Amino acid sequence: MGANYAFSLCTRTEYLLNLKIEIKPMNILQYESKIWATADLLRGCGIKESEWPSYMMPFFALVMIESRLVRMFDDLKSEIGTDAFDKIKKDDLYDLIKDKGQGYNIFIFEKTQSLTDICKNDKSFEIDFDAYLKGFDGETKDLLGVDASEGEKFLDIKGVITKLKAKKVLFSYTKLWAEIDLKPFNNSEITTLEEHIKRKWADISAETAGEQYTPDDVIALIAEIIASKIEESDTLLKIYDCTCGGGNMLFGVEDRINQKFKRLTQTYGQDWNDALYALAKIESRFRPDSKIEHGNTLVDDKFDNEEFDVVIANPPYGVSWAGYSKDIQNDKTGRFKFLPSISDGQLLFMQHLITKLDSVGMGVVVHNGSTLFSGDAGSAESNIRKWMLDSDIVEAVIQLPTDEFFNTGIYTYLWVLNKNKQAHHKNKVMLINASEKFKPLQKSKGSKKNEVDEANRLEIVATLSAYQDNDYARVFDKEFFYFNKQAIMLTNVDEQGKTFEAHLPMKVDKFGEMKRVSSIELTPIKITQNEIDVTEFSITEYDVAKYKTLEIYCFEVVKPRIAQLDYKEQPLVIGTVDAKYYFDANQETLIKEANGKKETLGCGKIIVTANYKKATKKSTERIEICVELTADYQKDYEIVAFHKDAAANQAIIEAFMARYISKPFEYLDNVVGVELNFNKIFYQPEKLRDVGAILRELADIDGKLKLLEQEILL
Repeated sequence: MGANYAFSLCTRTEYLLNLKIEIKPMNILQYESKIWATADLLRGCGIKESEWPSYMMPFFALVMIESRLVRMFDDLKSEIGTDAFDKIKKDDLYDLIKDKGQGYNIFIFEKTQSLTDICKNDKSFEIDFDAYLKGFDGETKDLLGVDASEGEKFLDIKGVITKLKAKKVLFSYTKLWAEIDLKPFNNSEITTLEEHIKRKWADISAETAGEQYTPDDVIALIAEIIASKIEESDTLLKIYDCTCGGGNMLFGVEDRINQKFKRLTQTYGQDWNDALYALAKIESRFRPDSKIEHGNTLVDDKFDNEEFDVVIANPPYGVSWAGYSKDIQNDKTGRFKFLPSISDGQLLFMQHLITKLDSVGMGVVVHNGSTLFSGDAGSAESNIRKWMLDSDIVEAVIQLPTDEFFNTGIYTYLWVLNKNKQAHHKNKVMLINASEKFKPLQKSKGSKKNEVDEANRLEIVATLSAYQDNDYARVFDKEFFYFNKQAIMLTNVDEQGKTFEAHLPMKVDKFGEMKRVSSIELTPIKITQNEIDVTEFSITEYDVAKYKTLEIYCFEVVKPRIAQLDYKEQPLVIGTVDAKYYFDANQETLIKEANGKKETLGCGKIIVTANYKKATKKSTERIEICVELTADYQKDYEIVAFHKDAAANQAIIEAFMARYISKPFEYLDNVVGVELNFNKIFYQPEKLRDVGAILRELADIDGKLKLLEQEILL
């Protein structure tokens, strides 16, 4: 244990020193265009552009692995000395390299041959290439998909090779990749190239890397935010990304933290995408203290017993979790306080990340706008936001510019989480509208037209650190984002302010309390609409050949016709033995007419229903038409400002009702919701043009039109 720990510290120190090595005269980014030149061969084979990443990923990973293994091999020789190294036995060499944990290859370490050597002989190439691939250690072969058959294929190089063989271009394609020499470059530089390649994958194929890829400038901003919240320490800084994709955000943040602090870091990541996981896993093996796992974080958390100092993530937007809903619903970890809409799992990841924070942890999570305000009060989305604010874990939300990501032009947001807020930050949330804090790119990269450049990044972080209002940021008590959704039952009244409710008799309910009945039943003899008897069809002979039974006739004809009756839109008259009833739309009241006299009953409803009744000993089968008169009740909701003091909150609700509600009503349930709406807070009305300028412009246009008219007449 002690020896391994010492080795870990040693490699960590070397790694940190590598990060500070001056850029070599040969810039690694020259290989970006060379790598993408390999796609020309794919295009010539008729392979679709959207499929290029699946062909390029495994070969990029292959040359990346080889370069790092050769580099590690050369470093070992330097450490031990050439003479001593040549005397090492094969088994000892294997153990020595195995202890490094970066992989093994028989051709590289035992035969000192590389992919370039294999490509020198086109006649023996296929046999040698197959042996070269099978010469890797087991984990590398699994990640590359060398022996893939069923199940996990990860980078599936075997499948790609099969397709390239069918196109008769395997040798040519492999030779192009063999010409890409990454050996002179250190880990950090190769990671930089890898991020540029992933960005291009994102441009052409959202299915592969696009959903996961976060632009470098956003990663830099996230790293700056994290750096502003942490301090030098002799304790390990554990960084976790639950949807790490190919690792660009996770490792990018770690590299930037390592450039600013001497504090040791350790990265943890998990992803479900086979190819992206494989890329991240390969990268992690060349970094000290990095753990990458494969699987669906929401149903199989590989780090279930871990807590972290820092969490980061850019989970996919608007992705359904229907395929594993039962597992989520039956989750026993307690991670998910509420389950959001099945069409979007962003807030599932958010809840998961919060539970992974240690007692003083912080995080930055990228979301689209839906997590800010989707879902009404009482919905799972609103309840999740309320839980987050109740827990006082949200320190800030930052709105980024549009056209910032590679495959979408929408606004995106950084949720800054912090379980160790400063005293004057507690129970407050800061909104930063950084939508204008960007520099336009000289050349667009897919949908990405803007970038948050260094000057704007530093300004945003300074604003967050100051935690004070300015022209694009505001600090609020967290309750500012709460609101009451107060349900009420309105009783509609007629022109005289009367309601039919007064005609409903009182009755003792099952609890012994006097309550009004809900309606009065009438026994109709005839129901007419527009002077046409609309009940006649219920007793006429029906087409037995068409409807077979009276019951079928009732459900297919009578019920639909009755359901179409509208007592407000067209005159509907209910005739009984001693009176007739109808609704007077002009007075908004029910009328009872008997013996030539009319009586206004107040605002109410006429409810007509049809029901099929089976034959009994006393009566034949029949269709019964029933009529009820009831008060015109209407359930409504009012959105009212919130106050954290219960008495003050109720006073606000009552004052609102007194001002805006004129009809009689009863209070029903009140639900407290939460939303964070940047548009409401930072809305700036469009500046209207001067009327005089508009009139002058119209006069100018009118003059030009008259000149044109004269030219036409001439």
